[in-house]
Amino acid sequence: MGKGQVTAPGFEAEELRGFSRTVAEIEWLLVILVMLYQVVQGRSDESNAQIYFGLIVYSAFVIGFRYFNVYRTESRWKLAIETWVMIIFITWIIYNTGRLDSPLTNLYLLTIITSALTLGKLITLLEMALIAACYILIGYSTTDDSLFWVTNAGDFMTQLAPMLLVAYITTMLSADIRTALSRIKIISETDELTGIYNVRAFTSLADRTHKQSIRYSHTYSIVMIDSDNLKAVNDSYGHDAGNRLLKLTVTCIQQGLRETDIFARYGGDEFVVLLPQTKADGAFEVAERIRKAIAATPLDTHGKDVTTTVSIGIASFPTHGAELAVVMNRADQALYSSKKRGRNRCSVSGDPET
Repeated sequence: MGKGQVTAPGFEAEELRGFSRTVAEIEWLLVILVMLYQVVQGRSDESNAQIYFGLIVYSAFVIGFRYFNVYRTESRWKLAIETWVMIIFITWIIYNTGRLDSPLTNLYLLTIITSALTLGKLITLLEMALIAACYILIGYSTTDDSLFWVTNAGDFMTQLAPMLLVAYITTMLSADIRTALSRIKIISETDELTGIYNVRAFTSLADRTHKQSIRYSHTYSIVMIDSDNLKAVNDSYGHDAGNRLLKLTVTCIQQGLRETDIFARYGGDEFVVLLPQTKADGAFEVAERIRKAIAATPLDTHGKDVTTTVSIGIASFPTHGAELAVVMNRADQALYSSKKRGRNRCSVSGDPET
């Protein structure tokens, strides 16, 4: 992303919420599977009580950790903690259902797949190490042979190998899916010619900023920018020169913006900038810098420099409107005023000249 663009703040949060829902479903699926095993086996020995004890403790953890907001915001570390506790619970169940001969050893795959899909390679590798350690603990407690590694290493690796393979394949697939989704998101939110946000992305980000401004009593300004001579450049030098003019305009605008400002192509030769926590006078200073930078940067057309200018309109929340649509409209009216008054100028909504 170039200067003047920001990553949509809600994208990662939405992704984490989706992951969190998936982890919750897997946690309860794990509890259900263990309970079904108990019902089918119909055991009544001492280990039966241990299994039910583990089910009660684990269910209490899930309810308390997830539904009583131990962590009020979603994060990858929260998901990691849940999967680590899941491994401990599975180890407890396996220990009490036959140890390494338990038919439930494959429950570890639930944790591995969950981690690979949601937490990435590093945490999945750490979880595989924890599972291996649990395997060693269970296996060593199964035999009195002090040469456990010599007599059981082959079986140990045979049981772990499928889990390593599942972890590797799932992690690779997850990485490929995330890359594809990121590319699709960029394409859907980016103007193809200039590489900045399109109207769709700007509308979403501006709406979020507007709501935050209402909540925290902040201001913001909308700056509408329109090229004064794109049509003349297209007619005289061709559309390739017109496209280069648009890219030059974008470069000049970006140089005058902060990283937190939201910049988009609004359509044709018109651009829009949202300046968070900026009043009209501050927005006017930014607009003037942009206007002067563009006027001082001619377009090279086959060795001939063509001077280009822009007209700019400015409006602020809440001074010029209580709704985003109203502020946008007032900025557009101020832009029209700049055009009407001779172009190559900045106008603020509500000024006597406008």
